[in-house]
Amino acid sequence: MQSFGKPSILIIGCGDIGLRVARQLSRSHRVYALTSQQSRFQELREVGAIPILGNLDQPESLWRLAGLAQTVIHLAPPQNSGNRDCRTRNLIRILAQGSNAVRRLIYISTTGVYGDHRGAKVSEITPVNPQSERAKRRVDAERVLRLWGPANGVAITILRVPGIYAADRLPIERLESQTPALLPEEDAYSNHIHSDDLARLVCAAVYHGKPQRIINVCDGGETKMGDYFDEVADAFELQRPARLPGNELQKIVSPMLWSFMRESRRVTNARLSELKTPLRYPSVGHFLKTISKNP
Repeated sequence: MQSFGKPSILIIGCGDIGLRVARQLSRSHRVYALTSQQSRFQELREVGAIPILGNLDQPESLWRLAGLAQTVIHLAPPQNSGNRDCRTRNLIRILAQGSNAVRRLIYISTTGVYGDHRGAKVSEITPVNPQSERAKRRVDAERVLRLWGPANGVAITILRVPGIYAADRLPIERLESQTPALLPEEDAYSNHIHSDDLARLVCAAVYHGKPQRIINVCDGGETKMGDYFDEVADAFELQRPARLPGNELQKIVSPMLWSFMRESRRVTNARLSELKTPLRYPSVGHFLKTISKNP
């Protein structure tokens, strides 16, 4: 049973990572979780969260969030179109109301805001250069929050997250369908973080996140995308993908997949130490060794 003496936290966007975060924080906090689906209530209760029904696309449904918690973890993605994140705007409009004002907000963004750097290293001080509409919405959310936070006495911590992986979030289906990868000389660097590590770091930001701070939450690996596919294929005894030049590959993959494949950057994570939480999986290879069919 939840204790009313515990500090309260509100989680916005309770998918896989949100559930992992709720499970950890419910030991020390009274955790509320916003969901637009009443059918998910039981799932949320099982991880120790109190479900709140509301939809970020329907501002009138969010009134229950006002004054609910002093700490908010914002995991919800923007809507699917446009250059502005209307969902984040709807959220902060309601959070500004109520007597129990929000004092800390942790926003989970994406390293996609950096855009393509042709394999060069990027850090938190690298200017954003979003090239997809999806990344532009994330940049918009970051800017809105970084203006809103100081103006309202809210400590904003932005965690920029790369590709998330776990045992059930590996490109097995892609490998089995034999989707090709880029030629090594044209291939892009990809960056990763394990789901467990990401959830632990989000929780750590509640305690250690500095106000108005951006942190790249990635493992710091410098693996090209095709090499990542090869690594997973070897671990599961699957055929490595064929390699094609970009002008051929672009014709056979979806526009969204191509947008990921054509952006190359090596994301550094020097600020990760601020969260005082060592990674369990410092690389994809470390994780694959724990589940590999080839010990």
